[in-house]
Amino acid sequence: MEGKVLQNFNVVQSCFLQNKQFKTRFQSQTSALLPYPRGKLSLHLSSSMRSHTFSKYLSAISKQTTFYCNAATSSATAPSLGKIDFLKLQNGSDIRGLAVPGVEGEPLSLPEPVSEAIAAAFGQWLQHKKKAESRRLRVSIGHDSRISAQTLLEAVSRGLGVSGLDVVQFGLASTPAMFNSTLTEDESFLCPADGAIMITASHLPYNRNGFKFFTSDGGLGKVDIKNILERAADIYKNVSDENLKKSQRETSSIKKVDYMSVYTSGLVKAVRRAAGDLEKPLEGFHIVVDAGNGAGGFFAAKVLEPLGAITSGSQFLEPDGMFPNHIPNPEDKSAMEAIIKAVLDNKADLGIIFDTDVDRSAAVDSTGREFNRNRLIALLSAIVLEEHPGTTIVTDSVTSDGLTTFIEKKLGGKHHRFKRGYKNVIDEAIRLNSNGEESHLAIETSGHGALKENHWLDDGAYLMVKLLNKLAAARAAGQGSGSKVLTDLVEGLEEPRVALELRLKINKNHPDLEGRDFREYGEKVLQHLSNSIETNPNLKRAPVNYEGIRVSGFGGWFLLRLSLHDPVLPLNIEAQSEGDAVKLGLVVDAAVKEFNALDTSALSNLIHS
Repeated sequence: MEGKVLQNFNVVQSCFLQNKQFKTRFQSQTSALLPYPRGKLSLHLSSSMRSHTFSKYLSAISKQTTFYCNAATSSATAPSLGKIDFLKLQNGSDIRGLAVPGVEGEPLSLPEPVSEAIAAAFGQWLQHKKKAESRRLRVSIGHDSRISAQTLLEAVSRGLGVSGLDVVQFGLASTPAMFNSTLTEDESFLCPADGAIMITASHLPYNRNGFKFFTSDGGLGKVDIKNILERAADIYKNVSDENLKKSQRETSSIKKVDYMSVYTSGLVKAVRRAAGDLEKPLEGFHIVVDAGNGAGGFFAAKVLEPLGAITSGSQFLEPDGMFPNHIPNPEDKSAMEAIIKAVLDNKADLGIIFDTDVDRSAAVDSTGREFNRNRLIALLSAIVLEEHPGTTIVTDSVTSDGLTTFIEKKLGGKHHRFKRGYKNVIDEAIRLNSNGEESHLAIETSGHGALKENHWLDDGAYLMVKLLNKLAAARAAGQGSGSKVLTDLVEGLEEPRVALELRLKINKNHPDLEGRDFREYGEKVLQHLSNSIETNPNLKRAPVNYEGIRVSGFGGWFLLRLSLHDPVLPLNIEAQSEGDAVKLGLVVDAAVKEFNALDTSALSNLIHS
């Protein structure tokens, strides 16, 4: 693409995005708002398409965002993309990158040509997996509310077309719906799809974006993502003029379908079934929804209202990729404060909040009490263990000791604490079932949760449906109404008075690393901490632990582990007093202070606060 001249291309001489929440103005150059012209794999841009693309891209920018632009028509050379390290785009089982330039120090890493190559690589991978020879495969594509979504949707569609696949565009959609499209059998909606791609970067800032991939077997894992990125790097590197001419001749079917109507209909039917097939089992319930301007606004009008619920007071349902009100993240303090306020102000029975792509969620009862993290896991465990007595609940590694006691002593289940990472937790539950140990729920403290009955799909909307099922069923059985039904289910859960997460960063450029990978250095820190614990009579190592070093003592516990993706050692501490939390912090500090490449300032602040 470098050096090619694009005639009659609108060049934005000075463009600004102003985020009203943070009052920050970001200056960008030509590429900040205008998408790359049909990418590297099929380079072509007509005058009419240019104006259409520009106006369409502007329409994706929120009305609450101020846009300043002085534009002129001219010829311009497309900017050089430089060398792209495709493997650095991997984020566990997802792909993440910078899709909107203009923020200082954050160079573009996911432009259209790269996205086209990744989509083409997924097409190759899918054809190999499906061993498709006699028929054309089809792939569904959806996206969240990000401002780069439409541009990447078109790039991905082109990339799949280059691989000879047919494309079904869903438009604004949720991640769970995309997986569901590989299971739905309804040809009128062009389902099932052979594969699905969700364009999202979860709760990350507006300039990020990425991809999640699915087949009917579930979300792709780390090994498959690496394979796709390696294929994409080869495709990107080997593009020639002949390839470009060929790609322009390739024809593929691109159709648009309102699949979200199918997905939401399934959620509505699930609640009706739980209430004995009542048409409006939530009639009279007042439930407010906070979608954080992500993709979850559908839940109020398409799920709750058909069930009879009152949804007045719901907020931030409109998609806005600048996320002007709060970060769409159920773990974020300001987000939870927003939904609590909405519940109390509107005297609602229940509040529901989603992340950007609706694969995570949390709730709030009528008193403003949060159901997230350990409390959400306890609530769903209580519901699932009523349905499946004695089943194993799989969670991530940072769940509390109090949760274990609640699941095992009060509910009669088994708590299997595993590793961080929603895919790790889900895969472990699947593994346990295959080995004869029954498990029906896999859930992270982040709000990712998956149920066996729902094909092990981490679906924030379906988790909330499980809560609605309980409300509807309790009312139908005359066992009470309102969110107290849910609050009573977590009675007896022991919760810490102090819960902290500190991040101890590894300086990859420090001489102590001597060119080694940061993971090797992090493992040495963990081993040194492990050795020091053995000589302290006040501390006890967790007898079963799959990640990092987990230790109980001083009436609480701590877990030091190595981040899945970043040069960071997260330290979680839970205790019944600040003094006990400091004592646990001192244990870690004494063990790691000789590691000079480790930034322990967060730990020092705790100790000296």
